[in-house]
Amino acid sequence: MISGAIDTVDHDVSVCVNLPEPGRWQVIKSETNLTDRTWVAMQAATDEDSVFVNDADTLVMSRQFSKSFITPDQRRLTFYGGEVRPGEAVVKMYSLETVGRRPTYSYSRYTPVATDSPEAAAKTLDRLVAEGLPQRPVIEIIVPVTVIG
Repeated sequence: MISGAIDTVDHDVSVCVNLPEPGRWQVIKSETNLTDRTWVAMQAATDEDSVFVNDADTLVMSRQFSKSFITPDQRRLTFYGGEVRPGEAVVKMYSLETVGRRPTYSYSRYTPVATDSPEAAAKTLDRLVAEGLPQRPVIEIIVPVTVIG
């Protein structure tokens, strides 16, 4: 379980996780929106040594978003079809397969432009899900892992 809060709208967040060993790991990630904007999509992109698991036995879900999309190369995961308002928390669950002990993945959030019509915002969101969110400056964090049990 990884938990945190995001208070910037101008940066992506890069997370490096120190794992006890390579392999398949289930991630449950919770974060709170401390910005003044509503998030309508969240994207995670892996490093070259990791992929998101995309099979029938693996849950990829978020309570706040009804849809998810994993690219064919399994390196980008986007949650959409919902929203996280300022002050609210979002929970996401997925699995990573990694060949190294220090997988790194980055998170981006999308907030529609306030002056866009609902149709324009929906069209932009569809494009961003298919093509990926543009990269912004990155804030890097390192997360230690404790194995329980």
